[in-house]
Amino acid sequence: MTRLAVLASGSGTTLQALLDAFPARGASAGAEDDPTRPGVTVAVVVVNTPGAPALDRGRGAGIPTVLVDHRRRSRESFEAELAGVIHEHRADLICLAGFLRILSPAFITRHAGRMLNVHPALLPAFGGQGMYGERVHREVLAARAAVSGCTIHLVDEVPDGGPILAQIAVPVLDGDTPAALAARVQAEERALYPQVIHWWADGRIRVEGSRVLLT
Repeated sequence: MTRLAVLASGSGTTLQALLDAFPARGASAGAEDDPTRPGVTVAVVVVNTPGAPALDRGRGAGIPTVLVDHRRRSRESFEAELAGVIHEHRADLICLAGFLRILSPAFITRHAGRMLNVHPALLPAFGGQGMYGERVHREVLAARAAVSGCTIHLVDEVPDGGPILAQIAVPVLDGDTPAALAARVQAEERALYPQVIHWWADGRIRVEGSRVLLT
């Protein structure tokens, strides 16, 4: 059983996609019908923003949900508590789901190879520090890009710079608003993120330098 720690900061729409894909019954949808595929479950939801809807989503799904408030404390203290929660719940894989904190190189190194993030554009375009949520879609439209999409990548010390595991392209349509484009991108994220998590749980992902091999 692969145990997930899902980290979120806001509304929790990406978190909800993972809760739907990997219900609290202890196995991912369809895992019981395929004994060769390891089960996947969300072991803990961690939210760093008091009052964020993501807290209610985690609790409503019957998942242990922990608030680790980043405010009025050092990054070292925040990350120490965050790492403690992840360890306590025996998480194998950390999934960032709209988690709006830049983690330190020390934290990332400690969890190297087992942290995933989803980004609402086709990296390396429209990525980097400060590029998240609606800001990304506004930049895509301002650039008059013909295509956007979503990216799942491993997390490294460079914001949005880790090895890319999978991408899906989404056309930018005439008359698109940031909200309309976001809705189409999020629809693809809901399918792609769980699929990549399955690949990781199945041991199919191998990274050689900057190259990612899917076995």
